[in-house]
Amino acid sequence: MINFNGEIVSENTNSVDYNNRGFKYGDSLFETLKVKQEAVVFCEDHYFRLMASMRMLRMEIPMKFTFEFFESEILKTINANNGDENRVKFTVFRDAEGLYAPKNNRVSYVIEVKKVKTLTKETYVVDLYKDFLINPNLLSTVKTNNKITNVLASIYAKENKFDNCVLLNTNKNVVEFTNGNIFLIKGGVISTPPLSDGCVKGVMRKNIIDILSKNKEFKIEEVSISPFAIQKADEVFLTNAIIGIQSITNYRKKTFSTQQTHNIKQLMFNLS
Repeated sequence: MINFNGEIVSENTNSVDYNNRGFKYGDSLFETLKVKQEAVVFCEDHYFRLMASMRMLRMEIPMKFTFEFFESEILKTINANNGDENRVKFTVFRDAEGLYAPKNNRVSYVIEVKKVKTLTKETYVVDLYKDFLINPNLLSTVKTNNKITNVLASIYAKENKFDNCVLLNTNKNVVEFTNGNIFLIKGGVISTPPLSDGCVKGVMRKNIIDILSKNKEFKIEEVSISPFAIQKADEVFLTNAIIGIQSITNYRKKTFSTQQTHNIKQLMFNLS
């Protein structure tokens, strides 16, 4: 079952027609959230990111789109699917006729739920994806439905039997993984690309930076990262709202330690 504009309907219901702007122009955005024990993890962070993204895309935010509404609609959809620990995708699209220029900025939304197993993998092998590059601007930080580079990089990873790929921007700096932010550990310093390099403004990324900035054992910094820095790192890890933290074990000929990443996981355990 899905939630279409507040109504619980079968996922086979043709609620969205072929004129949908999300389908035709990628004129839509989404939040991917984790629900655990009937609670939406980092719900407030996801809500405020969605509101900021809608404003950036010049979408009309309905008066009813309060935090309470956002949370209750997600939980209503979860209950309709008899779920507990789930992956939720909250998609908002501009619901208007028109070509590139829409006739209005009103929106509709769809909430879908999938049961997931969020266990991390003991071995996780990654490589660079260099065929297409991310343009480092503010729009790249938003989770829009324009993710063809991520799709192609994921296909490349699958074809070459990698678990994931690292995306680069047009300055040839590291941006992120296909489905999450990237962190490098070298000594006691943890680094991650700044938003200005084009990485998604990840909710898990934000919370990790907040927690580690208060921890005296680590120094956290947002800096541009060269692909060569990956091979020089002691540890590398991926973050997103569903997995939480995934240690990277292999990059090309480099094998990474995972001990410090494990310690960071313990710090974040109660949050995710």
